[in-house]
Amino acid sequence: MEKHLLSGNEAIARGAYEAGVKVCSAYPGTPSTEIFENLPQYKDALYCEWAPNEKVATEVAYGAAIGGARSLTAMKHVGLNVAADPLFTAAYNGVNSGFVIVTADDPSMHSSQNEQDNRRYARFAKVALIEPSDSQECIDFMKEAYRISERFDMPVIFRTTTNISHSKSLVTFSEREEAEPIPYTRNTRKFNCAPANAYRNHPKVEQNLKALEEYGCTCPINKLELRGGKLGVITAGIAYQYAKDVFPEDTSFLKLGLTNPLPMKLIRDFASKVEKLYVIEELEGLMEEQLKAAGIDCVGKELVSNLYELNPQRLREMLFGVKPETKALPVKPVSRPPTLCPGCPHRGFFYTMSKGKDFVIAGDIGCYTLGANPPLNALDTCICMGAGFSAGMGMSKAFDVTGQKKKVFGVVGDSTFFHSGMTGAAEILYNKGNIIPVVLDNHITGMTGHQDNPGSGYTLQGEMAAAIKIEDVLRAFGYQNVIIVDPQDLKAMQKAVDDALASEVPAAIIARRPCLLIKRIKHDIGQCVVDTDKCIGCRMCLKVGCPAVMVKGKKSSIDPTQCVGCTLCAQVCPVGAISRKESKA
Repeated sequence: MEKHLLSGNEAIARGAYEAGVKVCSAYPGTPSTEIFENLPQYKDALYCEWAPNEKVATEVAYGAAIGGARSLTAMKHVGLNVAADPLFTAAYNGVNSGFVIVTADDPSMHSSQNEQDNRRYARFAKVALIEPSDSQECIDFMKEAYRISERFDMPVIFRTTTNISHSKSLVTFSEREEAEPIPYTRNTRKFNCAPANAYRNHPKVEQNLKALEEYGCTCPINKLELRGGKLGVITAGIAYQYAKDVFPEDTSFLKLGLTNPLPMKLIRDFASKVEKLYVIEELEGLMEEQLKAAGIDCVGKELVSNLYELNPQRLREMLFGVKPETKALPVKPVSRPPTLCPGCPHRGFFYTMSKGKDFVIAGDIGCYTLGANPPLNALDTCICMGAGFSAGMGMSKAFDVTGQKKKVFGVVGDSTFFHSGMTGAAEILYNKGNIIPVVLDNHITGMTGHQDNPGSGYTLQGEMAAAIKIEDVLRAFGYQNVIIVDPQDLKAMQKAVDDALASEVPAAIIARRPCLLIKRIKHDIGQCVVDTDKCIGCRMCLKVGCPAVMVKGKKSSIDPTQCVGCTLCAQVCPVGAISRKESKA
């Protein structure tokens, strides 16, 4: 059969298609984003969308499952925090048709603010947990996930990690299995989770988990690999691949695909066949804790760290003390901290804010988080999506009651505004916050790779849609002075800040300019050049933090391969040594 090279995310999308999924809703977040970017190719067979946030996406997908269609939602690990409310109730209600939630965890925090282990959500919410270890299993296990969801009347969490999501391996395609739509029949006893119904539903949840545990002892995605009786390893997901590399060839493995609930009978039987049992898992010792609580002797987290992403080299050193052979580079590489792209529209805002001595800037997750880095140094906090407004509100109240004379600006991006910024904007207005909310509107969900949002005017499937205007929302809330400014015009940007500070009515700022990487927009690209005869070597141009600007000798220089002609450096040059020339293209 023909083989295809797919990443885990591409394979999950293929698995959903082959499983007969009909409704898909998600919010983008690395490392999960590419799952939904690969679904539109199947739009003749299914519906897919970007939702405003993960809670909405989960509720849309769960509603579709109640309505009788197999459904999918996907998010990065911290997104499940946002979606936890519907998850826990859906576990009590059960499903009508199959319902799967993909959580893509991020060990080592490659693009995240923590490395929480979302396997604990499955235990906490009392739902099934499935973990693939390669791309083929991403396809096969997705189909099994829907069978489990419908057979045991529960949502299924499908957990991947960064290395599963983004690494590629060979897969074989199968035909789509059209799941028969299950007609919706009104059932308030099941799906209306009023307290009395929830009280009666909880015993059913426990019964279904016990039945699922029995199934786990024989299900096709839990596999025994018996090779010898000296060493045995219980593992799952990407940790299986690392353990296979590290342990001797005669090691026996119990590779689990269904990891909540754990198949304890199968595990006890496997443990009895080996002299020494290891439990290898990335991050938390979730399986190990349960085994030890059940009286099964095993070795795990006393050797294997619960910090950061594993790999064969780390695992080999932790288990057997074998250190990897490394050679020092003859030249120490230059440190290159992440920075805003050349021409990034956010740079003008942060440069302006960096000049305010008494400003406190509550930030958020996005490209603009980089405004905290030198030389801009213009972001004080970053907690989670939406907290730029609401945490900033709390800081402003703290300053009020402690007598600290500081002015707070709360910053979110346009996609974050629709995700969770609107409630913070309402909080500021309702509770009379001494804070100016700022929306950095670059017309796209930038950090996760240019996904559309309710303000962009396009859907995930490429269709034109109503573009919700942020200024209309803010004005409808009651912000009487909404200031819209191009952040690359530094004089206008400074005036916008000054006007907002002086406003006697509730004010908000929208710093609006599209990201230069949006392909469907025709951008005004040019080139900035330095007149070295005029340059006095003051280095003011370096303070905008553009990677295209540098100093050679005592004079400034601009890298023509990076510069896009945004003119921020020219605007701050005190002697007019920098000018813009038009691109010949």
